[in-house]
Amino acid sequence: MFKKTLSRKVKKDIEEFFKKTTFDVKIEVEEMQDSSMPVSIQAEEPQVLIGDNGRTLFEIQNLLNKFLKRRFKEEFYIDLDINDYKKKKLDYLKDIARSYADDVAFSRKEKELKPMSAYERRIIHMELKNRSDIKTESIGTEPDRKIIIKPV
Repeated sequence: MFKKTLSRKVKKDIEEFFKKTTFDVKIEVEEMQDSSMPVSIQAEEPQVLIGDNGRTLFEIQNLLNKFLKRRFKEEFYIDLDINDYKKKKLDYLKDIARSYADDVAFSRKEKELKPMSAYERRIIHMELKNRSDIKTESIGTEPDRKIIIKPV
């Protein structure tokens, strides 16, 4: 299926989904990049759709991905964002990572971050992987798994 045609059909199906949920949303579907299709939603009451720490957002994304995969029989994945929640969260996590790493490099004392999801921990690890003055390590078990930033 052509990318533009698929994007239009995906947008139509996502609009139908949200119409049935009675949420008034504006949907923008971008063309597929690799096997991922960015979907941006603007809502008047995003907190209900995002949920605590983004859990509802990720569940909606999973549900839509399963439905769309079955419907189109194509290998692709929608990356759903609501009111730029993921983008803001990504920027926040990167800022926290750099700030903590700078503190550790300066003080030469390790710091422990609060427990995070695997997705959030991965962002922290990736943001700091090229630094030679610190190292990161995940410790603990889910759901209390967290990152420790240590001086080198």
